[in-house]
Formats: sequence, C-alpha cells, structure tokens
Amino acid sequence: MLDITLNAPQLFALKGETALVTGAGSGIGQRIAIGLAQCGADVALVDRRTDGGLADTAAEIAKTGRRSISVAVDVTDAAAIADAVARTEADLGPLSLALNAAGIANANPAEEMAEDQYDTLMDINLKGVFLSCQAEARAMLKHGRGSIVNIASMSGVIVNRGLSQCHYNASKAGVIHMSKSLAMEWVGRGIRVNTISPGYTATPMNTRPEMVHQTKLFEEQTPMQRMASVDEMVGPAVFLLSNAASFVTGVDLLVDGGFCCW
Repeated sequence: MLDITLNAPQLFALKGETALVTGAGSGIGQRIAIGLAQCGADVALVDRRTDGGLADTAAEIAKTGRRSISVAVDVTDAAAIADAVARTEADLGPLSLALNAAGIANANPAEEMAEDQYDTLMDINLKGVFLSCQAEARAMLKHGRGSIVNIASMSGVIVNRGLSQCHYNASKAGVIHMSKSLAMEWVGRGIRVNTISPGYTATPMNTRPEMVHQTKLFEEQTPMQRMASVDEMVGPAVFLLSNAASFVTGVDLLVDGGFCCW
C-alpha cells in the first residue's frame, strides 16, 4: 500500500511567506504580485512608477486580506533596492520569495542604435535584475532559505522575426544565463533561482492602439494563435516560487504558446 503523506494542494500554498516583486506597478509583475497574495503571501511592491500603478496593486492585495507595502525604487540603484529589502523585512517579515519583473523594451536597427539607448535598457533589464537578486539573496542567505524567479523572455532564446531589438534580446538571454549561474552559486545554501520566459503577452505595452497591426502579427506567429494574458503568468510563477518546485533550480520555463517549437 502506498504511504501518501504529502498534501499536494498545500505544495502551492504561500501562507506565511514574505515576497518582494519588482515591476509590481503594471503588467506581468502587477498580476503576479496579486497572485502571490491570493496564495497567501504578504508582498512588498517595488516599482519606479509614480502614476498610481503600485496603489492599484496594493488595493487588489488588500482585497485578499494579505499585507503589502509599496516602495518606489529604481532597480539600477543598488542602495535603493537594498533599502527596499530592509523595509520589506522590517514591515512584513523575513524575505523568502522574490519575483523580478522590472524591465523595459524598445527597438531600433543595430546600426542606428544610440549608445545611451543600449546602455539604459541593459542597465534596467540585466544589471537591475542582478542588483535585485543580490539584495534579495543577501537577506535570504541569512535565513537559509528562499526562492527567486526572474522574468526573462522567449526573446532570450530566439530572435523575433521583424523586430530590430538586439539589445533587448541580449539582455533577456543574459537574465536566463545569469539566473542559472546564481542558482549554482546558491544551490547548497537554500536558495533556488529560476526564470520564466513569456512569449508575446497582452501587457499594456503590447495592447496600445498603435500596436494593433503588430499585435495581429504576434498572434499569427504564435502556434496557439493568440497572445498570453498576464493571468497566464501567475501559475508558472507560483509553481516556481512554491514548494511544488522544491527540486527545481536553474530552469528557464518557456510560457510561449508553443512559439519556440517552430
């Protein structure tokens, strides 16, 4: 007879956990932050937005009965992100989960790209993820446990047809490999590090009126013939952050509607 002592649904529960989410003021980061609260976590909301995005996220989290704090932070500022982690632990408890979604996207032909355009994107998308992981891990290492998920992109695996964004693609490829490297540095010290690589997703950035023709192409090029909703990033994030993925580290999880199969 099988000795079944494991309660499978409880593997995904986040009750008693403290999470920090960067990019929590909009898009994927915002929806995942709310999803973590719905699964029981208290959540620190980090973003450089000042237009009410964080307030909207906090209001939704309040409906779940969980606690949150909001911190306006530029993730390229090491001292600021370290302070956000300190505030998180002071107000919500020991940091155990982190989801780093802060990032930007733009495009330009490589031969025309200005150096400052390249540098700004790399600073936010790659350096910002490193500084966030560094600050988060410093706290987690003291507690001997933690899980970090970084939002990369399928653009770190493939080159998007028709889009001149070599700097963006390189930044996301860097996030994937950096995360694998961090996973191996911390593998014996209680911290797991993984990435989620979304395909084309219906974020506010991708659903602007001027993007309607590009959006149609995104949908046509995806085997499932549609873009993902931000809701569809919550399950993968909860899985990788929770005990359901306790033996998973250094993995890049493609959530792309089959795009990378073709």
